[in-house]
Amino acid sequence: MSTIDTNMFEPESAILPLLKGTAIDGMAAYEALVKKAQTDRLGFWERLAREHLTWRRPFTKVLDDSNAPFFKWFDDGTLNASYNCLDRHLQDGNADKVAIVFEADDGNVTTITYRQLLARVCRLANALHERGIGLGDRVMIYLPMSIEGVVAMQACARIGALHSVVFGGFSAKSLHERMVDVGAVAVITADEQMRGGRNLPLKSIVDEALTMGGTDDVHTVVVYRRTGGSILWNATRDCWLHEIEAAQPDTCEPEWVSAEHPLFILYTSGSTGTPKGVQHSTAGYLLWTSVTMKWTFDIRSDDVFWCTADIGWITGHSYICYGPTAIGATQVIFEGVPTYPNAGRFWEMIAQHKVSIFYTAPTAIRSLIKASESDKTVHPRRFDLRSLRLLGTVGEPINPSAWEWYAREVGDGRCPVLDTFWQTETGGHMIAPLPGATPLVPGSCTLPLPGIEAAIVDETGVELPNGQGGLLVVKKPWPSMLRTIWGNPERFRHGYYPPELGGNLYLAGDGAIRDPETGYFTITGRIDDVLNVSGHRMGTMEIESALASNPLVAEAAVVGRPDETIGEAIVAFVVLKGPRPTDAEAKKIADQLRAWVGKEIGPIAKPKEIRFGDSMPKTRSGKVVRRLLRSVAKGEAVAQDMSTVENPAVLHQFSEHV
Repeated sequence: MSTIDTNMFEPESAILPLLKGTAIDGMAAYEALVKKAQTDRLGFWERLAREHLTWRRPFTKVLDDSNAPFFKWFDDGTLNASYNCLDRHLQDGNADKVAIVFEADDGNVTTITYRQLLARVCRLANALHERGIGLGDRVMIYLPMSIEGVVAMQACARIGALHSVVFGGFSAKSLHERMVDVGAVAVITADEQMRGGRNLPLKSIVDEALTMGGTDDVHTVVVYRRTGGSILWNATRDCWLHEIEAAQPDTCEPEWVSAEHPLFILYTSGSTGTPKGVQHSTAGYLLWTSVTMKWTFDIRSDDVFWCTADIGWITGHSYICYGPTAIGATQVIFEGVPTYPNAGRFWEMIAQHKVSIFYTAPTAIRSLIKASESDKTVHPRRFDLRSLRLLGTVGEPINPSAWEWYAREVGDGRCPVLDTFWQTETGGHMIAPLPGATPLVPGSCTLPLPGIEAAIVDETGVELPNGQGGLLVVKKPWPSMLRTIWGNPERFRHGYYPPELGGNLYLAGDGAIRDPETGYFTITGRIDDVLNVSGHRMGTMEIESALASNPLVAEAAVVGRPDETIGEAIVAFVVLKGPRPTDAEAKKIADQLRAWVGKEIGPIAKPKEIRFGDSMPKTRSGKVVRRLLRSVAKGEAVAQDMSTVENPAVLHQFSEHV
């Protein structure tokens, strides 16, 4: 690995004033926690688990590593995630505290207290039970952002069923693949969703997925009436959410499960093209979402927390459904998009709901920077944002200029910006600054949280010195890590604990570098063929497979190129079965292929650019030379060695795009 220069900015000019009285108050407190975790690792995690979780039967053993890397944490203890997120707040005197402030796409606002949320969860849990759904069953959730989404997830957790949430932008085919892989017995969806003033279908997509085969086990489809739009109805399978809830009591005894009982399966893109069902446990996952809410976000009883993610992604699981409810916080949930009806929507909502902690994606920030430059009426300084005290980013590294704008124009120079690095697989924050403790540097996620032993190694697992880029790994297991890939333990073992690294290091799949002086981590990008588009992970092989399934396409290769707004733009290189199209034909065919990918996977997977050539640049052994395609996508002069490339002239054809 080559050395990467990270001295892009002077730390002295970028450090924001430190807060006082935070959960971890100062670097000395942070370093003391790190030392405790290193010197008494099991005792460290045991104390956290007893302090932050309510157990039905307390555990007696912290870690079982006898079958590494299939680790078990707190295995003989029993608990219930829904009980920890809801019931215990009623016992603590917070029954009438607002749990969720929901703002719909059209601006309508609904609030629900912890008492009311628990009653709704119990009613749905009872209804699912009545339909034969229970411990160990898998339930697909395909819902818009809503209170109903949280109710559905928590209801599954209450009865010991595993939920698998699918982002509402995915196609019927993508939903079907996940439905079959997980072995779903039920689906919870809505008639439609509302985004940006438009009604978009959900139930009809579920219906289409159920016609594709392999879904005979799905006996129940619960439908939330969101818009009242026209939908088809299967009387033997379909039921209205409001009707089945109304017929049930407000109480439901939780299913007390083992700490290692799977809480959910969430699919994430992989480099092989097949989505991976990441399986998380109940106790370890819930522990870390609770702890990171307190450490990273310094949550206090009067805070209003707003994470803008969708529940279809891990951020919506950890920092909407489970983290805020586990600690009894008040949070905002938003159905719409940041630019509707105008690009001041986020800032208007922060002012209206007195949001104190705001957590969003760098992609959203970059788009709103552009919008505020062209229209001063939507600039954040036009709104009263004095309620803010912490700002966070998630989904991808934030570039320094966007970080500085966010801190200055949104946070008014007084709100720390918390650049959090973590993954679907880690369940919660791994490397992130802590308010009141960590000096901040734009573009760096700074230091690992206590208990997380991160390092940078070469391709053989040898740890590298600071200042030298390499592979990001975690050296010791931790409770919130994924337990396996659903139905594919070998894929889990070889993908996350590869033998070439010794089989005992967790491979994050990202490259990173540490600053020689501060030891701060900076993430340098994915090391596999997974793109980060607007904070969403998209497998290049999955997109290539979709393109190749089009009858016009003979071959396709997909790479990413940096994009100042969305992080990475998808660039597709396509060889058609017929001749290379003329300029007039190319745009029409490119539009057809984009629409095809949108139908096969979802709109987020549509290539931003499609380039046509007579053939792919390949070695004499037939391997596509992707390093050359990446250079072409970036508009770079191809200066690499091309002696092994059989047909280098095709690169000139691929330099043109539509």
